[in-house]
Amino acid sequence: MSKIEVNQISSQCGSTLTIGQSGDTVTLACGATQTGFGRTGTVDWDTTAKTASFTAVSGNGYFVNTTAGVITVNLPAGVAGAIVSLKDYANTWDTNNVTVTPNGTDKINGTNSDATLNTEDQSVTLVYVDSTKGWRAVQDSTSSVDGATFIVATGGTITCCGDYKIHTFTGPGTFTVSSISDCASNNVLDYLVAAGGGSGPTTGGGDGISGGGGAGGFRFFASPSTNPQSGPGAPRNAPAGITATATSFPITVGAGGSIVGPVGSPGSNSIFSTITSTGGGRGGRGDPNGNGQPGGSGGGGDNNSSAGNGNTPPVSPAQGTNGGPASLQTGGGGGGAMTAGTAGTGSPGSGVGGPGGAGAGITGFGASNGECSSCVQYFAGGGGGGNGNGNFPSPGVAGTGGIGGGGNGITPAAGAGPAGAGTANTGGGGGGASDYNPGGAFGGNGGSGIVIIRYKFQ
Repeated sequence: MSKIEVNQISSQCGSTLTIGQSGDTVTLACGATQTGFGRTGTVDWDTTAKTASFTAVSGNGYFVNTTAGVITVNLPAGVAGAIVSLKDYANTWDTNNVTVTPNGTDKINGTNSDATLNTEDQSVTLVYVDSTKGWRAVQDSTSSVDGATFIVATGGTITCCGDYKIHTFTGPGTFTVSSISDCASNNVLDYLVAAGGGSGPTTGGGDGISGGGGAGGFRFFASPSTNPQSGPGAPRNAPAGITATATSFPITVGAGGSIVGPVGSPGSNSIFSTITSTGGGRGGRGDPNGNGQPGGSGGGGDNNSSAGNGNTPPVSPAQGTNGGPASLQTGGGGGGAMTAGTAGTGSPGSGVGGPGGAGAGITGFGASNGECSSCVQYFAGGGGGGNGNGNFPSPGVAGTGGIGGGGNGITPAAGAGPAGAGTANTGGGGGGASDYNPGGAFGGNGGSGIVIIRYKFQ
């Protein structure tokens, strides 16, 4: 390698001096500096984001992350041609500002005072011009160059299934959307809202047989393009989802009806946004304590009372069905999301309590714990009707609970019970009780409801 030592290189003629040839790289030695070349309006970007106050160096660009709090950027001493660039790293400058402080008596846009950067996603390039104007902004951009964005939300138990997030609420909570997508279709939420199931009432001696509790109202929307339904619950698919906004949505998850008290109770409503699913009707218990109650699905009747109507109040598609009527010494089954409860049949010695109505089977919302699952999951089955009088040693067969969490009814052979409870977080109705001598029997509690929300997140 040859070495040339000179103090100055000058052109032989003209005003253009060429160093090297096309394709060559001209490099300054390590530690060497240059003057006179100036800069071309560009900076060298420091890709380690700044998370605390710092002093900038001319020729550098900085990504400034104010997620944890405000940051001050101290500018270097002003020299004509000095240049510094800053960029909002986490889109948080609108919340936690950046303060830009000039050095000594230097100015920013003609004033010796701090400047504030407080616009989300802002980027700015400052060049020092002279002592009159000081640092001037030559580039200031707040335009977004992001790709398609997605909903960001919290609340409930969160699981992922492919490109989708599932928020499962098994009790009261809040679905909080902190940001939405710039693509309208990504803001449409799938939802499943099941109310608490009604109880199968407790009986007393001479009160007759109780009907099964009606299932909690069941309402859902599954996008035909991203979550198509072909299972038993498909006819209950609502025509439209809920459009997310950047706000908080209180979630109510209805409790199941309780057998505590003279006749038990209906289930409680579940609520998400504009969607309310009505609690299931309590099963009938005979005179003078009342008929099967109306509700999301109606409670089954007993031999002394009529069944309750489902889809009360009415919505479309229907949120449930009617309870089944009763016959002598048999209780009717509670209504389910998809089919009505069945009537009890036969006589005390050979009768069959009415089965509960079938619940709705759907896919894409996961199981009750929100897991990723393409299997058919069932919700809102009706409770089975009770059967038999304790005076008869062979009281027949109690009604079975409907698929989707409905509890089974009981006969006197099972003693005072209780009857089968509706399964938690399905909205299943509780099973009906028998007229067990001498003091009656306990029905089954209704199953609690559930709320599940699903959306695209990537």
